[in-house]
Amino acid sequence: MYRFLVLLAATVGFVRAITVDENGYIMYCPCMGRFGNQADHFLGSFGFAKALNRTLVLPPWVEYRKGEIRSVQVPFDTYFLVAPLQAFHRVITMENFMKTLAPSLWPPEKRISFCYTERMGLDGSAGHGCNAKSGNPFGPFWDTFQVEFASSEFFGPRLNYDVHHGDKMAQKWNERYAGDKWPVLAFTGAPAVFPVQQQNLPLHRYLRWSVKYETDAKQFIRDALPKGAFIGIHLRNGIDWVRACEHVKESSNLFSSPQCLGYRNEHGQLTGEICMPSRDTIVRQLKRRIKLHRETAPDNPIRAVFVASDSNHMLGDLNDALKRMDVTVVRHPDGNPHLDLAILGRSNHFIGNCISSYSAFVKRERDSNGFPSSFWAFPPEKPSSKSKSATPQQHEEL
Repeated sequence: MYRFLVLLAATVGFVRAITVDENGYIMYCPCMGRFGNQADHFLGSFGFAKALNRTLVLPPWVEYRKGEIRSVQVPFDTYFLVAPLQAFHRVITMENFMKTLAPSLWPPEKRISFCYTERMGLDGSAGHGCNAKSGNPFGPFWDTFQVEFASSEFFGPRLNYDVHHGDKMAQKWNERYAGDKWPVLAFTGAPAVFPVQQQNLPLHRYLRWSVKYETDAKQFIRDALPKGAFIGIHLRNGIDWVRACEHVKESSNLFSSPQCLGYRNEHGQLTGEICMPSRDTIVRQLKRRIKLHRETAPDNPIRAVFVASDSNHMLGDLNDALKRMDVTVVRHPDGNPHLDLAILGRSNHFIGNCISSYSAFVKRERDSNGFPSSFWAFPPEKPSSKSKSATPQQHEEL
């Protein structure tokens, strides 16, 4: 399975043997969307690497920060442990790969970018290959590792990323791109689809928070929340989300909605309330969940609600609504979305937005640990007697 490559460590003056995967490596730019989308793509890429039996090069997370025109690349292991991933398949961080393996295994003249078909550059130019570094975050991502591509390789239309539905797709990849001739498959984007395929959902169990984030989450829960159980909620309500929800009437599924509606809408239909729940819906569901928990676990009642949000945390509204129930509503003062995720994953119950990939991350983590979760406005409430005579709102599907 492995061969050995001998490299000279000039700074120390001794010969060091570095293990090289003879089956090759898969590398990609996580260039679509923010963290939630990148996490979906990571799971798909992880499964893809396993199917092709190539080591996955763990890319840094791409982040977009206010006031900066270029993306910032954050090492994979800043947020997650690498060792647990090895229990499923071979991985190496991109920093490690570029430092120890790339100089000999992937020299500049052999750096080829892979894409399905030619990709138009930002200047409108076409016919120049994958244009793998055109635009943000594509350029900044590869620039982080001083990567320039010598040429491009189109793998479409005969090959695709779906290795779960017959056609021996993994075998076709390996036949066309043997590891000895193509040691590195460097994709312009992730070799995966969004949202994550159902077959790759269980892979989230190998994604474990780094020591720092695990420790910080536990410390916040211990020091900032009242003693007792707590509910974690995610409120997606920024202006970009308001605009996204305008497409509900035109869609049967949107973003991560398969996590509650099913991949074929076998569990329900998309509604505006699922996408953007009203204040009344949020308060009503929280009160019901708090009451239910007190009935089922009277010795450990809900004492707090932790809120993660991209915009409005609704702390005033929710504290007023839950005051009589002796429940405190809080957020983390730092506004760190990754720390919020780690805290949400440890709540006694989580209520998320079915359409959001951020909520989907929490749901997958909790599923892997056997923790309960639910979604805003799903399943839809049965109409009250007052509204039974009203005509239900219809939503068109594609």
